[in-house]
Amino acid sequence: MTTPLCPVTGEPAIRRVQWVSARLLADLWRYTLRVDARPSFRGTKRFGLWESPTGLYFFDPMRQGDAGFYTTLYSRLSDRYYPREGHPRAEFRLAARHVAPGDRVLDVGCGFGAFRYEVRHAEYTGLDPHFSGEPGASWARVESLDDHLRTHAGEYDLVTAFQVLEHVDQPVAMARAMMRAVRPGGTVIIGVPHVPAAHTRIPNYLINAVPHHLTWWTKAALEALASRVGLVSPEVEITPWTDVDAIVYWMERCSPVKCRDVHYRHSWAWHASALVGFVGGLAMGKLKPQPFRPDDEGASLLLLARKPVQPAPGTNMRRRK
Repeated sequence: MTTPLCPVTGEPAIRRVQWVSARLLADLWRYTLRVDARPSFRGTKRFGLWESPTGLYFFDPMRQGDAGFYTTLYSRLSDRYYPREGHPRAEFRLAARHVAPGDRVLDVGCGFGAFRYEVRHAEYTGLDPHFSGEPGASWARVESLDDHLRTHAGEYDLVTAFQVLEHVDQPVAMARAMMRAVRPGGTVIIGVPHVPAAHTRIPNYLINAVPHHLTWWTKAALEALASRVGLVSPEVEITPWTDVDAIVYWMERCSPVKCRDVHYRHSWAWHASALVGFVGGLAMGKLKPQPFRPDDEGASLLLLARKPVQPAPGTNMRRRK
């Protein structure tokens, strides 16, 4: 057995957290959310969940969800659990503090474009190859970041990716592309799920599994990512819980089983615990939609870093307004 390399640093993983069969995950996706994950697995029989020297958890092989997987998944999940106008993720408000009036903002993997409500003072463009928002919306581009950069490299003051990096099998390449999108001195902001956190303790928590989430992040992993691609002045913040993600907070607290080094298992006790956690999470989320506990790890991590002010020949040098 060959030890896989960290997708951020390229160093060998320091330990295997667990093996999980592709059949178990496919069955969980099929019976829980009625989504067929098998085409995305591309014949893989089992996955390893590994920990890198930075604390990053990653699945190997990294099988990214295809268009069919995401189209079906979006149709299955309730709009209530997506950020929307008046109900943003905390990371949106933290990021909005760094947006000046008139800034050009590119939101990669924008989904329904909820971040635009927090930056009404800016020129917002949402980018998503699986766009799930308003058909024909003037603020959205249904294309990949690489395609967009062919004609828009260096045009933005700030580029964001909220809960997107964990979905891609080449996070370093994506971070480099994001850096290309901004002018010299521009800002790159990345929000990711992390470990340890509430969602990593929920038994058989599918949202955190391949082919949906391929990586679980740490502060050290985000700092290593910034260093690897040449971003400077990195800062990592813990983002608190809000009403749109409170169900995850309460699912973990209502679940009788708490995961440690095993996160996916075919066990009736685990299946029952996940169901109890989900029902309890729904109820508690309505009773206390904005949970808070001083010692909690928060909902996610937010990296803020800058592109060096080293203009290359031909770089778009549009001034800030």
